[in-house]
Amino acid sequence: MSVNIQDFKRGEDIEAESMRLIEAEAPEPRPYRGREWLVVRRMIHTTADFDMLNLVRFHPQAVEAGVAALSRGCILCTDTEMARAGIPDRRMDALNCSVRCLMRDPEVLALSQSQGITRARAAVDFAVERLEPEIYVIGNAPTALLRLLEHVVAGRAKPALIVGMPVGFVNAAESKALLLAQSRVPFIAIEGRKGGSALAASAVNALADIALAQRA
Repeated sequence: MSVNIQDFKRGEDIEAESMRLIEAEAPEPRPYRGREWLVVRRMIHTTADFDMLNLVRFHPQAVEAGVAALSRGCILCTDTEMARAGIPDRRMDALNCSVRCLMRDPEVLALSQSQGITRARAAVDFAVERLEPEIYVIGNAPTALLRLLEHVVAGRAKPALIVGMPVGFVNAAESKALLLAQSRVPFIAIEGRKGGSALAASAVNALADIALAQRA
């Protein structure tokens, strides 16, 4: 099918057409319904990867907990600047939320060097102690997710939601398996090696859109 590029001049038109195509091409029956489907659809839109239909996992309270946290205004902490940049201010400002990435924070760098640990792990320690974020958005570093889960098990952290989507070959799948195995904290995760900052951010954006729609 040929498409005249002049048919889609505005970004919102392109996005709407993309969502229409996803709805048309996603096979039925789908494993997700309602608001979970809105999250997965946004993730497919971000990656053009229909494997998300088989890989995304939700804690039963994940969407409800994430939307509630965003609706009341909360701090989100990401493990990369890319994930932070992928969650636009226009959504967060409207919800009175703030997104922080601590990977370049001088205190985090000093902690990483003094303890001989990764910056991602040090950033989680700093966030748990100083910021107490309600939503953690992890799309890159398995060490960040593993350390966060240590804090959760020890009772030092109880966020409203963990978006756990580290990508790669070393401990990415294993860290997410541990997240899926626990029931203390709601989560949205991708099973296996796939993931990434863009996917983690897209899940948050979908939740933010739901929260904003509830206000309309």
